[in-house]
Amino acid sequence: MDPEEESFVRLPPPPPGSARGGGAAAAAPEQLRREIARCQELCTALEHDRARLEAAKEAAEQRTRELRREGELLRKNLEQQTSVNREEERSCRVGVFLAEEEKNRLRQEKQALKKQLEEVKKRILWEDPVMMLPALPEKKMVFKGLVTNKEDMNKLVLTPLIRCPLLGGSALITFEKAEVAQRIVEAKEHVVELSCGDELEELDRCQVRVQAAPVDVLLPSALEIGLTRSRRSILVSDLPSLGIPEEALLDKLELFFSKTKNGGGEVESRDFLDDSGQVVLTFAQDGVAEPLLARGRIQVPIGKGKYELKISPCMSGDVTNLQLQPSRCPRTVLLSGIPDVLAAEPMRDTLEIHFQRGSRGGGEVDALAYVPAGRRGVAVFAEDAG
Repeated sequence: MDPEEESFVRLPPPPPGSARGGGAAAAAPEQLRREIARCQELCTALEHDRARLEAAKEAAEQRTRELRREGELLRKNLEQQTSVNREEERSCRVGVFLAEEEKNRLRQEKQALKKQLEEVKKRILWEDPVMMLPALPEKKMVFKGLVTNKEDMNKLVLTPLIRCPLLGGSALITFEKAEVAQRIVEAKEHVVELSCGDELEELDRCQVRVQAAPVDVLLPSALEIGLTRSRRSILVSDLPSLGIPEEALLDKLELFFSKTKNGGGEVESRDFLDDSGQVVLTFAQDGVAEPLLARGRIQVPIGKGKYELKISPCMSGDVTNLQLQPSRCPRTVLLSGIPDVLAAEPMRDTLEIHFQRGSRGGGEVDALAYVPAGRRGVAVFAEDAG
């Protein structure tokens, strides 16, 4: 039966002739009671359905309210997070901008410090000649002369070889006569005319001003060396000139002096001394060098012949005291402030021509070294043989 039909009470029509018949009237109350009971059951079921639907509606409305609250909370959180992200992005942009400004400031400061450092280096190099002196290099030396005077045993003659930095835009000019250099230094400033060549074809006349100054260097005036005699090394000299490679000659010497029957022992190292033609042999143990030194000379087979070699003590020394004194180069003048207007060769020729003229106080030029602006050079001063 259809549910909608169950919700309504339908009474069957009275049978024909019921108005007159008493049997049908008696059956009507019973039928009504059954119908009422059925309607009550149906009403109870409908009440249960209504209550269930009301509960479902209330649950749905509660869930809707909860979802709305969650949606509102999510919307607020999203807006808040968007605002925070926007603030962070703005802060990052400001930070990047400030970092770029700081980077540019530090770059400018670095360039300024580099410039100041270069200026300080230039000033120190020319105001403090001690800074021009490099560290004394380690050099192996061999005494070849004979000592006839005991007073000469503690003396060592040194030939100075001074290296001096030459900055860009400067030149060193050495005259044949010291009085010419003196006149150039006393004048201090000189006007040099540049000839009209290929590089100055648009100019009829060009002049530059350069400054002249004396050149002062530091020379060693006293040198003390502490000597120590090696207990395990010997100096082998008077080696023959056979034209064989150095390594082959060293192998033959090591082979000979490593044999005990020749008075030697295990060789720890062997070295040729620069520009001396002599060899230093160092033994692995003490007590081997002394007997060989006592012999003084020894016959050594090299190639097809035997050669008498000299055995000498091996001395090592350290500089214990070095005293320097300033010295002025009498014939050399420093020219500075030379502008970069000509190539190196034309500028060198122009300077030499200018300072050779006696009418300008110059004289014969012995040597001239020029360093263009932006470059650096090193001038080497040797002892004046004249």
